Amino acid sequence: MATATTADGRAPRADKVAVVDEVRQRFNDAEAVLFTEYRGLDVAEMADLRGRLIDADCRYKIYKNTLVRRALSADAPAGTLDLLLGPTALAFCGKDPSAAAKALRTFAAEHDALIIKGGVLTGTLLSDAQVRELADLPSRDELMAQMLGAFAAPLGALASMMNNLIGEVSGLLQALADKTPDSLAPADETVAQTDQADASTAAADSTPEAEDAQADDPNSDPSDDSTNTENNQ
Repeated sequence: MATATTADGRAPRADKVAVVDEVRQRFNDAEAVLFTEYRGLDVAEMADLRGRLIDADCRYKIYKNTLVRRALSADAPAGTLDLLLGPTALAFCGKDPSAAAKALRTFAAEHDALIIKGGVLTGTLLSDAQVRELADLPSRDELMAQMLGAFAAPLGALASMMNNLIGEVSGLLQALADKTPDSLAPADETVAQTDQADASTAAADSTPEAEDAQADDPNSDPSDDSTNTENNQ
């Protein structure tokens, strides 16, 4: 396998090879990489900036531009190498690029020496303006809070609805329990009245039946009617 060489034909030093590998690995692992110019910041200010970025799950590193170019020459989106002009520090962001962009924007507003150049987000080149827009997006913690709030609201509404439903059912059951004793008496009277009406109907129907039975009796004397007729004459 051929060995990589420098521009003057010499084999690269092992420490430089290690740095190139480190930069390449950091780019691969980062969710986003933000490019800044730090010239004019003193040691205390750099320490302050690193601390703020650590709180945003971001590592702030300074490498030689030539080594960064070597690490990115094959994989970087077009235009990335143009950001490597002048003293350049790289912010390697974890899972929350928005939080890192916020930290950089806030620090840049407090210190004119820090200049945001641009960045790379999931393989896409960002301008300095787009990095500032990234800072306007909700952070991961803010998104989680919004999601939890969205889930909690329906659960609270459901619990309230269930409590109201249980209260209404309990009220209906109590109303039925209070109404049942009073409803028994009218029901008994209705039954009694119905029985009496049936008895009256049966009595009324008995008279025609008796007359029909007499008319059909073979022992009856039909001459009685004629005799009475003659006597009347």
